[in-house]
Order: sequence, then structure tokens, then C-alpha cells
Amino acid sequence: MPASHHVGITVADLDRAVEFYSDTFDFEVLSRFSVSGAAFETGVGVPDAAAQFAHLDAGEIRLELVAYEPTGDDAAAAAVNDTGAKHVGLEVDDIDAFYAGLDDAVETISEPQTTASGTTICFVEDPEGNLIEVLEP
Repeated sequence: MPASHHVGITVADLDRAVEFYSDTFDFEVLSRFSVSGAAFETGVGVPDAAAQFAHLDAGEIRLELVAYEPTGDDAAAAAVNDTGAKHVGLEVDDIDAFYAGLDDAVETISEPQTTASGTTICFVEDPEGNLIEVLEP
């Protein structure tokens, strides 16, 4: 069975994304680096590709934020129930305290709600519209 390594999110503004995840979730930046060259272009399937990366410590997994050159088309923000929609799920100890402490600039989809399974969830968006499910089991 493969081991988990990271969840990757392509962003337009790497500094803004790093700041959001560091400030909102207290993720520590593990590394920042650039990648380019023929092997990278072939590996990602994008001619002339180069990218700036930031790896953040997200607890049991690494969050990889990537800003590509050349940039691709903006993906339309998907509703959580759209086929192919993606989200990152992040567990917190106290969702009400987390929600109350959110910066006013953070876009929220919902206030914390306790589901039939007993898990309390809320959805927020990062600055680029990526969905994040915050949950307290």
C-alpha cells in the first residue's frame, strides 16, 4: 500500500497562500524551492514548465503549494457537490474556537454544524477559492 506524502494545491500567488495557511492553521513552512528543466516539464506534462514550491507541515501530511510558470487557465471554483470537486480536510480540537478566531478576511461557507454522524464541520475557502473542510470528530 502506498504511503501518504502530500496534498498539492496549485496557486497563483504563493506568498499569499503560504501566509494564509500559516496564519489560519498554524502550519509551519518546511521548505521553499524551485523546480524546472526537461525532466520536470515531462513529469508534469507542461512544456517549458517551472514552478515555485512551498511545503508546509500539516500534521500527518504535508501540504504542497505550487505556483507554475507558465500559468494555466483558472479553474472555476467548484461547489462541494460538483463532480470532480476537491477539498482538503483538516481536523481541529475545538471547531467553535477555531471558527470564532478566523480572520474577517477568510471566506466561510458555513458556520460549524454537527452532522448525523456526530462530527462537527464547517467549510472555508483559501484566498484562491480552494475548499477546506474543518472538522472536529
